[in-house]
Amino acid sequence: MGHGGNNVIPNVHFRKINGCQAGRKNRVFMRTWLNQAGRKKRRANARKAKAAKVFPRPAAGQLRPLVHPPTQRYNMKLRLGKGFTLEELKEAKIPRKMAKTIGICVDHRRRNRCQESLQLNVDRLKLYMSKLLIFPKKSGKKAVRKGDTPRSELQNVAQNTLKEIIPIPKESKRIKARAITGEEKEQSAYKTLKKARTAAHYQGDRIKKAKAAAAKEG
Repeated sequence: MGHGGNNVIPNVHFRKINGCQAGRKNRVFMRTWLNQAGRKKRRANARKAKAAKVFPRPAAGQLRPLVHPPTQRYNMKLRLGKGFTLEELKEAKIPRKMAKTIGICVDHRRRNRCQESLQLNVDRLKLYMSKLLIFPKKSGKKAVRKGDTPRSELQNVAQNTLKEIIPIPKESKRIKARAITGEEKEQSAYKTLKKARTAAHYQGDRIKKAKAAAAKEG
């Protein structure tokens, strides 16, 4: 007997209730996770080894900008981007060639579309530069270059082991309950929208009248 329509061919496996839940056969369909604690310890040791390898540099690697993901679905969120734009570096007064040498990612293809995102990343760069300590490449007085941090400030420096060098700011979405003000009670959302629609509807006529009046005066 054929199927009534172009549907998926049924291929279901009722293994759990097919008489296999009792006795020793039950173990065949179970998947254990006994190495969970061991894997956790291995990951922690790998993180420590990586941090020790790159010391005194941050364990997270290079500093990356905050960007909004594409599409309407995700553009309200913030995530780490590929690199800072040349405009952001210019605003923060960091030479583009120097940026790569002090742990700052640079992306020459990205563009700033608004002043808010530009200012956000400029502030991020300035905060990074205020906390930055540059170690001399070699020991000795001759190895010290212009811009290096004095050796007196490099004693007992703690390494940055955070997941991100500067964490992504999290906005609190919770709004606390409060009393409704008198102004809010008097305001009408319907009237505000109605006025805006009416103004948009007659905008062309108003511009036409204003031009005609200006022509008469001229």
